[in-house]
Amino acid sequence: MSVALQDRGKAVREPGARTLPRWVRARVFLRSLTLQASWNHKGMQGLGVAYALWPALRWLHPSREARVRALRRHLTLFNSHPYLAAPILGGVLRLEERIAAGEEEPEAAQRFKEALMFPLAAVGDSFFWLSLRPLAGAVAALAFPWIGLWSVPLFLALYDVPHLTLRIGMFRDGYRLGEGVVGRLGALDLPRAGAILRRALACLGGVAIAMAAWGASAVPAAPWPAGAPAVLAPLGAALLAGAAAFLMLEKRGPIAGGWLAIAIGIASALLLGT
Repeated sequence: MSVALQDRGKAVREPGARTLPRWVRARVFLRSLTLQASWNHKGMQGLGVAYALWPALRWLHPSREARVRALRRHLTLFNSHPYLAAPILGGVLRLEERIAAGEEEPEAAQRFKEALMFPLAAVGDSFFWLSLRPLAGAVAALAFPWIGLWSVPLFLALYDVPHLTLRIGMFRDGYRLGEGVVGRLGALDLPRAGAILRRALACLGGVAIAMAAWGASAVPAAPWPAGAPAVLAPLGAALLAGAAAFLMLEKRGPIAGGWLAIAIGIASALLLGT
Protein backbone atom coordinates (compact mmCIF):
# COMPACT_ATOMS: atom_id res chain seq x y z
CA MET A 1 0.00 0.00 0.00
CA SER A 2 1.33 3.43 -0.91
CA VAL A 3 2.20 6.07 1.66
CA ALA A 4 -0.55 8.29 0.28
CA LEU A 5 -3.19 5.63 0.89
CA GLN A 6 -1.83 4.94 4.37
CA ASP A 7 -2.00 8.66 5.17
CA ARG A 8 -5.54 8.88 3.89
CA GLY A 9 -6.60 5.98 6.00
CA LYS A 10 -5.10 7.48 9.13
CA ALA A 11 -6.76 10.83 8.40
CA VAL A 12 -10.15 9.15 8.06
CA ARG A 13 -9.83 7.01 11.19
CA GLU A 14 -8.52 9.63 13.60
CA PRO A 15 -11.31 11.47 15.46
CA GLY A 16 -11.66 15.07 14.31
CA ALA A 17 -8.92 14.73 11.69
CA ARG A 18 -11.32 15.64 8.87
CA THR A 19 -12.68 18.76 10.58
CA LEU A 20 -10.20 21.40 11.67
CA PRO A 21 -10.84 22.69 15.19
CA ARG A 22 -11.44 26.39 15.69
CA TRP A 23 -8.10 27.02 17.34
CA VAL A 24 -6.28 25.66 14.30
CA ARG A 25 -8.35 27.82 11.95
CA ALA A 26 -7.69 30.83 14.20
CA ARG A 27 -3.94 30.20 14.00
CA VAL A 28 -4.11 30.02 10.22
CA PHE A 29 -5.98 33.32 10.08
CA LEU A 30 -3.58 35.09 12.45
CA ARG A 31 -0.61 33.82 10.46
CA SER A 32 -2.24 35.10 7.27
CA LEU A 33 -1.88 38.65 8.63
CA THR A 34 1.87 38.28 7.94
CA LEU A 35 1.30 37.05 4.40
CA GLN A 36 3.72 39.53 2.83
CA ALA A 37 6.41 39.38 5.51
CA SER A 38 8.39 36.88 3.41
CA TRP A 39 7.53 38.33 -0.01
CA ASN A 40 10.08 37.46 -2.67
CA HIS A 41 10.35 37.75 -6.45
CA LYS A 42 10.25 33.99 -7.09
CA GLY A 43 7.16 32.92 -5.17
CA MET A 44 5.86 36.36 -4.14
CA GLN A 45 3.43 35.50 -1.30
CA GLY A 46 3.84 31.73 -1.69
CA LEU A 47 6.05 31.31 1.36
CA GLY A 48 3.59 33.33 3.44
CA VAL A 49 0.74 31.08 2.30
CA ALA A 50 2.67 27.95 3.26
CA TYR A 51 3.52 29.46 6.66
CA ALA A 52 -0.12 30.38 7.29
CA LEU A 53 -1.42 26.92 6.32
CA TRP A 54 1.18 24.95 8.26
CA PRO A 55 -0.86 24.49 11.50
CA ALA A 56 -3.72 23.00 9.46
CA LEU A 57 -1.44 20.78 7.37
CA ARG A 58 0.23 19.46 10.49
CA TRP A 59 -3.16 18.65 12.01
CA LEU A 60 -4.60 16.99 8.94
CA HIS A 61 -1.62 14.86 7.93
CA PRO A 62 -0.33 12.54 10.67
CA SER A 63 2.82 11.32 8.94
CA ARG A 64 5.87 13.44 8.21
CA GLU A 65 5.92 12.37 4.56
CA ALA A 66 2.33 13.49 4.01
CA ARG A 67 3.00 16.81 5.71
CA VAL A 68 6.03 17.47 3.54
CA ARG A 69 4.09 16.68 0.38
CA ALA A 70 1.22 18.94 1.45
CA LEU A 71 3.59 21.76 2.33
CA ARG A 72 5.40 21.50 -1.00
CA ARG A 73 2.08 21.83 -2.82
CA HIS A 74 1.74 25.34 -1.39
CA LEU A 75 5.35 26.46 -1.88
CA THR A 76 4.43 27.78 -5.29
CA LEU A 77 3.73 31.18 -6.82
CA PHE A 78 0.92 33.04 -5.11
CA ASN A 79 0.14 36.68 -5.66
CA SER A 80 -3.11 38.33 -4.63
CA HIS A 81 -4.35 41.20 -2.54
CA PRO A 82 -3.28 40.39 1.05
CA TYR A 83 -6.77 41.11 2.42
CA LEU A 84 -8.66 39.12 -0.21
CA ALA A 85 -6.31 36.20 0.27
CA ALA A 86 -8.48 35.46 3.31
CA PRO A 87 -11.35 33.74 1.44
CA ILE A 88 -8.80 31.84 -0.65
CA LEU A 89 -7.05 30.50 2.44
CA GLY A 90 -10.38 29.62 4.04
CA GLY A 91 -11.41 27.70 0.94
CA VAL A 92 -8.03 25.94 0.82
CA LEU A 93 -8.57 24.72 4.38
CA ARG A 94 -11.86 23.11 3.35
CA LEU A 95 -10.18 21.50 0.34
CA GLU A 96 -7.28 20.25 2.44
CA GLU A 97 -9.77 18.52 4.72
CA ARG A 98 -11.22 16.74 1.70
CA ILE A 99 -7.77 15.91 0.35
CA ALA A 100 -6.75 14.38 3.68
CA ALA A 101 -9.97 12.33 3.65
CA GLY A 102 -9.33 11.11 0.10
CA GLU A 103 -12.35 12.98 -1.27
CA GLU A 104 -10.36 15.39 -3.48
CA GLU A 105 -7.22 15.19 -5.57
CA PRO A 106 -4.18 17.03 -4.13
CA GLU A 107 -4.19 19.36 -7.14
CA ALA A 108 -7.63 20.74 -6.21
CA ALA A 109 -6.22 23.24 -3.70
CA GLN A 110 -3.71 24.62 -6.20
CA ARG A 111 -6.36 24.98 -8.90
CA PHE A 112 -8.57 26.84 -6.45
CA LYS A 113 -5.80 29.29 -5.59
CA GLU A 114 -4.87 29.88 -9.22
CA ALA A 115 -8.47 30.53 -10.22
CA LEU A 116 -9.05 33.24 -7.60
CA MET A 117 -5.79 34.94 -6.76
CA PHE A 118 -5.49 37.28 -9.77
CA PRO A 119 -9.17 38.36 -10.03
CA LEU A 120 -9.27 39.07 -6.30
CA ALA A 121 -5.98 40.98 -6.54
CA ALA A 122 -7.62 43.45 -8.95
CA VAL A 123 -10.77 43.75 -6.83
CA GLY A 124 -8.78 44.26 -3.63
CA ASP A 125 -6.50 46.91 -5.11
CA SER A 126 -9.49 48.87 -6.40
CA PHE A 127 -11.53 48.68 -3.21
CA PHE A 128 -8.94 48.88 -0.42
CA TRP A 129 -5.98 50.77 -1.92
CA LEU A 130 -7.82 53.14 -4.28
CA SER A 131 -11.12 53.69 -2.44
CA LEU A 132 -11.29 52.88 1.28
CA ARG A 133 -7.80 54.03 2.29
CA PRO A 134 -7.89 57.41 0.47
CA LEU A 135 -11.37 58.13 1.83
CA ALA A 136 -10.33 57.32 5.40
CA GLY A 137 -7.27 59.54 4.97
CA ALA A 138 -9.34 62.41 3.59
CA VAL A 139 -11.80 62.27 6.49
CA ALA A 140 -8.96 62.16 9.02
CA ALA A 141 -7.21 65.09 7.33
CA LEU A 142 -10.39 67.18 7.32
CA ALA A 143 -10.94 66.41 11.01
CA PHE A 144 -7.39 67.40 12.03
CA PRO A 145 -8.09 71.13 12.64
CA TRP A 146 -10.73 70.17 15.23
CA ILE A 147 -9.39 67.00 16.86
CA GLY A 148 -5.64 67.29 16.30
CA LEU A 149 -3.68 64.06 16.73
CA TRP A 150 -6.92 62.20 17.42
CA SER A 151 -7.23 62.16 13.64
CA VAL A 152 -4.64 59.35 13.65
CA PRO A 153 -6.80 56.86 15.61
CA LEU A 154 -9.78 58.13 13.58
CA PHE A 155 -8.01 57.09 10.37
CA LEU A 156 -7.09 53.70 11.85
CA ALA A 157 -10.68 53.12 12.93
CA LEU A 158 -12.15 54.14 9.57
CA TYR A 159 -9.72 51.93 7.68
CA ASP A 160 -8.83 48.98 9.92
CA VAL A 161 -12.27 48.22 11.35
CA PRO A 162 -13.91 47.69 7.92
CA HIS A 163 -10.97 45.86 6.41
CA LEU A 164 -10.44 43.53 9.38
CA THR A 165 -14.18 42.84 9.61
CA LEU A 166 -14.28 41.92 5.92
CA ARG A 167 -11.12 39.87 6.25
CA ILE A 168 -12.41 37.81 9.16
CA GLY A 169 -15.83 37.32 7.59
CA MET A 170 -14.42 36.29 4.22
CA PHE A 171 -12.01 33.82 5.80
CA ARG A 172 -14.91 32.24 7.68
CA ASP A 173 -17.05 32.13 4.53
CA GLY A 174 -14.19 30.59 2.56
CA TYR A 175 -13.88 27.76 5.05
CA ARG A 176 -17.63 27.27 5.38
CA LEU A 177 -18.45 27.40 1.65
CA GLY A 178 -15.29 26.12 -0.02
CA GLU A 179 -15.56 26.74 -3.76
CA GLY A 180 -18.96 28.32 -3.11
CA VAL A 181 -17.22 31.37 -1.63
CA VAL A 182 -17.10 32.77 -5.18
CA GLY A 183 -20.84 33.41 -5.01
CA ARG A 184 -20.48 35.07 -1.63
CA LEU A 185 -17.77 37.38 -2.96
CA GLY A 186 -20.01 38.27 -5.88
CA ALA A 187 -22.82 39.16 -3.50
CA LEU A 188 -20.56 41.60 -1.64
CA ASP A 189 -20.07 43.49 -4.93
CA LEU A 190 -16.87 45.21 -3.81
CA PRO A 191 -16.34 46.95 -7.19
CA ARG A 192 -19.65 48.78 -6.80
CA ALA A 193 -18.89 49.61 -3.16
CA GLY A 194 -15.51 50.97 -4.23
CA ALA A 195 -17.14 53.18 -6.83
CA ILE A 196 -19.41 54.66 -4.15
CA LEU A 197 -16.41 55.36 -1.90
CA ARG A 198 -14.55 57.06 -4.74
CA ARG A 199 -17.55 59.29 -5.38
CA ALA A 200 -17.58 60.25 -1.72
CA LEU A 201 -13.84 60.96 -1.97
CA ALA A 202 -14.44 63.26 -4.95
CA CYS A 203 -16.97 65.22 -2.92
CA LEU A 204 -14.57 65.44 0.02
CA GLY A 205 -11.97 66.91 -2.32
CA GLY A 206 -14.25 69.86 -2.90
CA VAL A 207 -15.00 70.09 0.82
CA ALA A 208 -11.29 70.21 1.65
CA ILE A 209 -10.55 72.89 -0.92
CA ALA A 210 -13.54 74.94 0.21
CA MET A 211 -12.35 74.88 3.80
CA ALA A 212 -8.76 75.67 2.80
CA ALA A 213 -9.86 78.58 0.59
CA TRP A 214 -12.09 79.87 3.36
CA GLY A 215 -9.19 79.88 5.79
CA ALA A 216 -7.12 81.91 3.33
CA SER A 217 -9.81 84.44 2.41
CA ALA A 218 -12.13 84.91 5.37
CA VAL A 219 -12.11 88.36 7.00
CA PRO A 220 -14.12 89.82 9.90
CA ALA A 221 -16.48 91.48 7.42
CA ALA A 222 -17.93 88.21 6.24
CA PRO A 223 -21.68 88.55 5.49
CA TRP A 224 -22.96 86.63 8.50
CA PRO A 225 -25.07 87.90 11.40
CA ALA A 226 -23.17 89.02 14.45
CA GLY A 227 -22.62 86.19 16.87
CA ALA A 228 -23.20 83.48 14.26
CA PRO A 229 -20.88 80.48 14.63
CA ALA A 230 -17.68 80.95 12.65
CA VAL A 231 -18.08 77.51 11.12
CA LEU A 232 -21.26 78.44 9.20
CA ALA A 233 -19.52 80.02 6.21
CA PRO A 234 -16.90 77.33 5.55
CA LEU A 235 -19.48 74.64 6.23
CA GLY A 236 -21.85 76.22 3.72
CA ALA A 237 -19.10 76.43 1.10
CA ALA A 238 -18.09 72.84 1.76
CA LEU A 239 -21.63 71.53 1.50
CA LEU A 240 -22.22 73.46 -1.71
CA ALA A 241 -19.05 72.02 -3.24
CA GLY A 242 -19.87 68.47 -2.14
CA ALA A 243 -23.46 68.63 -3.34
CA ALA A 244 -22.49 70.00 -6.75
CA ALA A 245 -19.87 67.30 -7.19
CA PHE A 246 -22.29 64.56 -6.15
CA LEU A 247 -24.82 65.69 -8.75
CA MET A 248 -22.16 65.49 -11.46
CA LEU A 249 -20.67 62.13 -10.49
CA GLU A 250 -23.20 59.95 -12.30
CA LYS A 251 -22.77 61.76 -15.61
CA ARG A 252 -19.14 62.82 -15.54
CA GLY A 253 -17.48 60.30 -13.22
CA PRO A 254 -15.43 60.82 -10.05
CA ILE A 255 -12.51 62.64 -11.73
CA ALA A 256 -14.64 65.28 -13.41
CA GLY A 257 -16.87 65.50 -10.36
CA GLY A 258 -13.85 65.96 -8.13
CA TRP A 259 -12.48 68.81 -10.23
CA LEU A 260 -15.90 70.42 -10.24
CA ALA A 261 -16.05 70.15 -6.47
CA ILE A 262 -12.66 71.83 -6.19
CA ALA A 263 -13.68 74.67 -8.50
CA ILE A 264 -16.98 75.28 -6.73
CA GLY A 265 -15.30 74.97 -3.36
CA ILE A 266 -12.82 77.71 -4.17
CA ALA A 267 -15.46 79.98 -5.69
CA SER A 268 -17.95 79.56 -2.87
CA ALA A 269 -15.30 79.99 -0.17
CA LEU A 270 -14.02 83.17 -1.80
CA LEU A 271 -17.56 84.50 -2.19
CA LEU A 272 -18.72 83.71 1.30
CA GLY A 273 -15.46 84.67 2.93
CA THR A 274 -15.34 88.25 1.70
